[in-house]
Amino acid sequence: MESNRRRTIVVVGGVAGGAGAAAKARRTDERADIVVFERGPYVSFANCGLPYYVGGEIESRDDLLLQSPESLWNRFRIKVHVRHEVLSIDRAARTVEVEDLAAGRRFTQAYDALVLAPGAGAIVPALEGLPADNVFTLKTVPDADLVRGWIERRGPKRAVVIGAGFIGLEAAEALKKRGLEVTIVEMLPQVLPPLDADAAVHVARHLQSHGLELILGDGLKAFQGAPAVDTVVLQSGRSVPADLVILSIGVRPELKLAREAGLTIGDAGGIAVDDRQRTSDPNIYAAGDATEVLHLVTGRRTRVPLAGPANKEGRVAGANAAGGDLRFPGALGTAVVGSLGITAAKTGLSEREALKENIPHFVSWTHNADHAGYYPGGALMHVKLIVETGSGRLLGAQIVGERGVDKRIDVLATALHSRMTVADLENLDLAYAPPYSSAKDPAVMAGMAAADIHRGEVAAITCEALRALRRGGANPQVIDVRTLAERRAGGLPDSLHIPVDELRDRLGELDPAKETVVYCRVGFRGYLAARILKQNGFGKVSNLTGGMMSCPEDPA
Repeated sequence: MESNRRRTIVVVGGVAGGAGAAAKARRTDERADIVVFERGPYVSFANCGLPYYVGGEIESRDDLLLQSPESLWNRFRIKVHVRHEVLSIDRAARTVEVEDLAAGRRFTQAYDALVLAPGAGAIVPALEGLPADNVFTLKTVPDADLVRGWIERRGPKRAVVIGAGFIGLEAAEALKKRGLEVTIVEMLPQVLPPLDADAAVHVARHLQSHGLELILGDGLKAFQGAPAVDTVVLQSGRSVPADLVILSIGVRPELKLAREAGLTIGDAGGIAVDDRQRTSDPNIYAAGDATEVLHLVTGRRTRVPLAGPANKEGRVAGANAAGGDLRFPGALGTAVVGSLGITAAKTGLSEREALKENIPHFVSWTHNADHAGYYPGGALMHVKLIVETGSGRLLGAQIVGERGVDKRIDVLATALHSRMTVADLENLDLAYAPPYSSAKDPAVMAGMAAADIHRGEVAAITCEALRALRRGGANPQVIDVRTLAERRAGGLPDSLHIPVDELRDRLGELDPAKETVVYCRVGFRGYLAARILKQNGFGKVSNLTGGMMSCPEDPA
């Protein structure tokens, strides 16, 4: 292409990936002709804010509309065409066929560089009873308008949310705040499937305590009632009454254009791109939920349908489509969600994912208040670290709590991005004042507990590992080192009770040759007890990491 000819950049799709790509392309090349085609009515909107609009925290729908065709033209001289669908790509001719959905006409648009940002659509299963007037998804502004309109016109009393993922929990909160009775149905046996079950249980208990009904381990079978559903039928045969239903069972990448154009689709089920967001065609870039990204822990390609990576991918794709040279190294899948006062967050690998990847690892749990205990208003945070055996490198983290979760997950995500070990983590210099943190911040405390395990100062065992020991016929001596008052409130089955302050004087009651597990409420006294036993000649001693608070149920 001659240097004095204006480059034409065509962007397919708006929102995070597409709109960001177009804006960055303009900042990279002031002379280029930049054209955006968006199938829907809005080129740039805050889809992460939709549940909050339904719930009323965001009062005006206009607050969800981040850019318009007019604003993008006025500031960036980007030509935006909404309600225009790109039907096909002719890679040889470097053209796209476009349909103007409002006018019903088709035309061809040439490009020098093409950016695909088709996103992902909400999954709607082909089930009996669908479509129905009161069964909705929550992916676009029109979706949110339909939900709010139904609530305001019909005054429903009972809502069923199908799917207990991030959007499902946010939708449940929104409906609860609108005064509806809400039931969440999840096919898996836990809420928040990206989290491990022992972390998700803290979320489930909180939601139930705030009036949400949870039906876990039961899938969707059919809907009854027409034109509006009145009953949700589950695979178990159970029927759940409903005046309104939200489907939140996941998203599926929009791959039709890419497939039909012959672009490579990766093993993870997304458009394959390199670190410049370039597809298998050097003139076509892609960004957002339809693409694959490099996971920064595993080094494998995966899909991460989240707004943060989509924005960064769009920025890189737009710059490079305009002749720049930016790179996107990959993502960790860092995410946070709040519902009815509880916050849950994850970054990197879960324990389940580390097992699937066959990465040798150990787990550490800590439970600390979000700020200094002597300052009023502290709230407990449950912090789970997954750490690579041998190297001590942090692999992933999960946090559940009522306050301070977002700050700590970002600290841990930064540690992951920098490939820090838990020894690095325990020495981080983080800000401290009583209203905000402790002298040893919860993130640092998590690092200290994990570093103790890594250095061999203490062996750790999880609830599930203790269950597996017992299922396998092992009979370790399990010692409860809490106080008598705590013991009277309940303890693990078949355990001895010796408070940690009495342990040194009662060593003769124990068998030093027998495998021993010690536990307390959150793990600290168990750590002290394990150190006492190890230094008094006990052979194999393990501390129940996180104590009883990390046990969803008693490990029988």
